Amino acid sequence: MTPLHDRLLDAHARDDRAGLITLYAEAADTANDVNAACFFLTHAYVFALEKGDPVTDVLYQRLKAEGRV
Repeated sequence: MTPLHDRLLDAHARDDRAGLITLYAEAADTANDVNAACFFLTHAYVFALEKGDPVTDVLYQRLKAEGRV
């Protein structure tokens, strides 16, 4: 496993929503292809919506730019 994967698992175990938003966005930024990036962005977006995080709009725009919304 990668350090990012380990941090994601840890954040899930702790139910750290803010951490999950950041980590999934990081995973999207480092993904090797657009489908993987959008998969991770979608997760970040859902957690941001649940939390009411201001980054929701940024994540939405990133997904929209890829034609995913």
